[in-house]
Parts: sequence; C-alpha cells; structure tokens
Amino acid sequence: MVLLIPNDFPRFRGGGVPVQQSSSSTSPTLLDRVREFDAAAWDRLTKLYGPIVYRWCRQAGLQDNDAADVSQEVFRAVAGGIGEFHREKPGGGFRAWLWTITRNKIRDHFRWLSRRPGGIGGSEANERLQNVPDRVIEELDPLGDFDTTGCVAHRALEFVRLEFEERTFQAFVRTTVGGQRSAEVALDLGMSVGAVCTAKWRVLRRLREELDGLI
Repeated sequence: MVLLIPNDFPRFRGGGVPVQQSSSSTSPTLLDRVREFDAAAWDRLTKLYGPIVYRWCRQAGLQDNDAADVSQEVFRAVAGGIGEFHREKPGGGFRAWLWTITRNKIRDHFRWLSRRPGGIGGSEANERLQNVPDRVIEELDPLGDFDTTGCVAHRALEFVRLEFEERTFQAFVRTTVGGQRSAEVALDLGMSVGAVCTAKWRVLRRLREELDGLI
C-alpha cells in the first residue's frame, strides 16, 4: 500500500506556499518537519504510520481495498489538520489524534456503505455502524499498544540508520537491542569501550529526537 502526498497538500499551508521537495528543515523532529510541509518528512510519516492505520482499519472489519482507501482519507485529513495539531494539549498526543481521525473515517465508510444502492440497509446497517467503533476500541488500545510503538520505533530506526556510519549503528544495535556488553562489542568492532558507549548514546538520542511527539 502506497500513501501518496495529497494533490492539494500545498494549499494547506498559509499563502499557498508549495511543499518543500527536499528536507531542508533544521528541525530534528519528524513531527515538526511535517508541520513545515516538508515532502520528505511527509513520506517518512506515512511509512511509519501508514501500516498502523491500515491495521486499525482491517481490525474494524474493512476489506483490503476499503482499508487502503480509508487510510488514504485518514492521511488526507492529517495533511489538512497538521498545522492545527498541538501535542501540548491534554490528551493531545499524535497517536491519539491519529486514532480519532481513523475512527471517524471508519464510521464515515460504514455510513457510506449503508447508503449504497443494493448495500446493507435497515437494522443490519445501523447495528453494524453502531457496533464497529465500540468493537474496535475493545479489541485495540491504540494509546497503549506496545506492538504499535515497537513497529513505529523499528521503522524509524531504519530511517535514522542512514545518518550514521555502519560501525556506529552496529555498536548501538548490539548493545541496546542485542544486550551485549560494551567491552565485548568494542573488541569485535575494533572500537574503544568509550566509543561504543558514545555510539549507543548518539543513535538513541537521534531516534528519540525523530520520534518526539509521535509515540
């Protein structure tokens, strides 16, 4: 599933300033770069959260094609509202905001289905429409879903990996993910113990910066 930048994405920025086609922003956080309408940042955001939104849609009972279509609508709404999103608000985390948009788009989808000629109708449609959001909430806690957090962090790590030398990144992975001792990793990679600790700190700091406000 490919999530594209909406055709009207530039118009969401005041004055109709075009989307930046390269990542020229100096902001270390992905969220801030998206709010500056950086096209590369938008692409990264959809790759991080597109699969999550799609999974939420599938768990709501949508078929593959419908889930993909609703996901597109979700990110169109994100593009339109990202400038007004403020993570400092109570309950204003990005994931909570994204879940609210997704839930509303799922509801819209089932309302649309109930109005289609030859589609489900009457009490069956009403019952399905009313039960879907409740069932999704019961089955999924998007704000405390460890798997969701882990998936987003893993994808983000693959992005920031490109910003480091391979040895630096391997020092981080082997100590933080693999749980190896710094001395052992230092010996294997031909680094000092201090350099391994520094590598671990640098990659972890960059990952936290990138995901600030997103998980």
